[in-house]
Amino acid sequence: MTTTLRLSVLDLIPVRRGQTTAQALTATIALARQADVLGFERYWVAEHHNMQAVASTNPPVLIGIIAANTQRIRVGSGGVMLPNHAPLVIAEQFGLLEAAFPGRIDLGLGRAPGSDPVISALLRSSGAVSEVDAFPRNIGDILALLHPDGASLALTSGQNYDLRATPAASSVPTVWLLGSSEYSAHLAAAHGLPYVFANHFSGESTVEALNIYRKEFTPSETEKAPRTFLTLNLSVADTAEEARALALPQMQQMAKLRSGQPLGPLATVEEAQLAEVTPMQQEMIERMSASWIVDEPRAAAARIRALAVEFGVDEVMVQPVGSAYAGAPRDASPARMRALELLAAELLG
Repeated sequence: MTTTLRLSVLDLIPVRRGQTTAQALTATIALARQADVLGFERYWVAEHHNMQAVASTNPPVLIGIIAANTQRIRVGSGGVMLPNHAPLVIAEQFGLLEAAFPGRIDLGLGRAPGSDPVISALLRSSGAVSEVDAFPRNIGDILALLHPDGASLALTSGQNYDLRATPAASSVPTVWLLGSSEYSAHLAAAHGLPYVFANHFSGESTVEALNIYRKEFTPSETEKAPRTFLTLNLSVADTAEEARALALPQMQQMAKLRSGQPLGPLATVEEAQLAEVTPMQQEMIERMSASWIVDEPRAAAARIRALAVEFGVDEVMVQPVGSAYAGAPRDASPARMRALELLAAELLG
């Protein structure tokens, strides 16, 4: 028995050992095309900087590339880290993307920097406002700038200055608020915005955050009711054993990140199997194994359906985390491609 469930993809554009950035991007374009053909709802890319294993550095550029290489799937940011950028620049970028691909662009906004203090300082030197207190104001500015009517600024001279992100917008991207704390749930509800809690990254407060969002939601011009979905890390293969082997490199990478060890490119399956980890890292990996979806197709689909019911959502966004074997083509992600294929067969028909 199947239930109506929409599936989406989150992609950090992983770069494994031996891959170039160009090869990793080629693999992502192929994955996005496959998601488009299989009937996935949306395809989002994240913002991370100065990481050897992640090529997803500039969401607007990537969104343009991916949207141009797909036909119907929505493409967006999961997310643009607002403290790193001036609101006008974001509004202009996504206004143009929406004009080029009307009805297909999502602008997901986050409050975290997604980088270390040095990178944050370099990004903010271009005029971004980094204060936490500026985040709600900057969201309001972006919403106003993207609106076809634009915004009006009151100058110190007493005059009004009209401003638009794009001269003659006929549609606007859907703005989503992203977060990993209850703060973001309160803010999304107050603005009447669709909201996504980062369950794939920090799942301990998901229920509380969604309850706050749904209880406090105030209808807006664009959203009459709360709208959200669930995010999950996922490795699906023909057997559960293979799914675990493919997920291990990413689990080890996350354990290194959370224990403060230096990171390199994503390991291959063979490298991960030979790697030495500390007891603390092994404990982290075991917790990830319990919370991520790492299984064969039928069991994985059953668990996703159960989680969708538990959290009251009709859409699930998966981050396919499978690495690759040493002999895999460097311009492809066979494990991630197979995961989407197997999942779609079970859940999308």
